[in-house]
Amino acid sequence: MYLENGWLKLERGVLRVPSISVRHLCSPNFNRRPIEAKVSLVVIHNISLPPEQFGGGYIEQFFCNQLCWDKHPYFETIRGVEVSAHFLVSREGNITQFVSTENRAWHAGKSSFDGEDDCNNYSIGIELEGADNTPYEQPQYCSTVELIKALKKSYPDIHNERITGHEHIAPGRKTDPGPAFDWKKLIEHLQGGS
Repeated sequence: MYLENGWLKLERGVLRVPSISVRHLCSPNFNRRPIEAKVSLVVIHNISLPPEQFGGGYIEQFFCNQLCWDKHPYFETIRGVEVSAHFLVSREGNITQFVSTENRAWHAGKSSFDGEDDCNNYSIGIELEGADNTPYEQPQYCSTVELIKALKKSYPDIHNERITGHEHIAPGRKTDPGPAFDWKKLIEHLQGGS
């Protein structure tokens, strides 16, 4: 995997997870990063629509402002919300990119990391299809590791200590990716462990 003008591409024959796919689905929910902002943080999230239900394409529709509000009662509670992330990793490990990494996706909200507010300005948001207390799938970890490795190549200010969860940058307001997410496994894989 590699980035080209902020968009993720696959190098066939090189990828350690050959069965995954990458697709681009442009969200309107982004803007330009501040001129002085340096991308230096990865924020891991989770999302499921409806909550704790997987599949159906609703996340993609939501991030593209195309969700049909009457498909489920829960959707009325998020009507009019405009959010996005740079990437979504499905339960199967497939990656959808919604916003170029050169732009500011609307994923973090009111947030702070290491004393610096408004994480959207300098971070890349990765959403995992999941829920706080539902174990994540092995393909999601594999794809997320490969994705982060690609991001590190393009953004050298990202290192393992600057990979965090939404719950850490917005404590008390957000709980994702939650207790089911195995941070140790992620970091071990990033360091080359099995």
